[in-house]
Amino acid sequence: MTVDVTKGASIALTKEGSDLTRVTVGLGWDPAPRGSEEDFDLDASALALRADGRIVSRDYFVFFNNLSSTHNEITHRGDSLTGEGDGDNEQIDVQLDALPPTVERVVFAVTIHNADYRRQDFGHVQHAFIRVVDAVRGVQLARYDLTHEAAADTAMLFGELYRDDRGWHFRALGQGRQDGLAGIARQFGFDV
Repeated sequence: MTVDVTKGASIALTKEGSDLTRVTVGLGWDPAPRGSEEDFDLDASALALRADGRIVSRDYFVFFNNLSSTHNEITHRGDSLTGEGDGDNEQIDVQLDALPPTVERVVFAVTIHNADYRRQDFGHVQHAFIRVVDAVRGVQLARYDLTHEAAADTAMLFGELYRDDRGWHFRALGQGRQDGLAGIARQFGFDV
């Protein structure tokens, strides 16, 4: 059963008696009707964070140039260069039960490749979403549909998985920014 989540809201992914071990985080979008001659190349990434909000290590910054974490606990399935087609444009698998105990959160971001050069921003993107699927059972657990409030932004923190003593949760973030992937990396204590 899918739960639609609003910006800032969070839901428990693990219920009593459930054993959630692996999720697929799907991110999708459609380019708006052409305002630019360039293709829209949006890139999904995941950052595994410690309790202090800093990245665990460079190996836990998973994106188009580093498709998996140290022991494949987080794996990016590949880069969609155009955003065309229905459903997920990019997917990231997370093996929850294999993450080291130092990982408290996994943040998922989407950035527009060469946004400044191409003069593109999230105002040129429609139907953007993030969803969390139980990868073992194939059941969608949560979905957040992004609104257009981040129209001038070129990077977006879409959502995060986080754990506490009750299990894993998903929070919809919807936090836009204009400093791209490098800015997101710096926010979490990593320079690219």
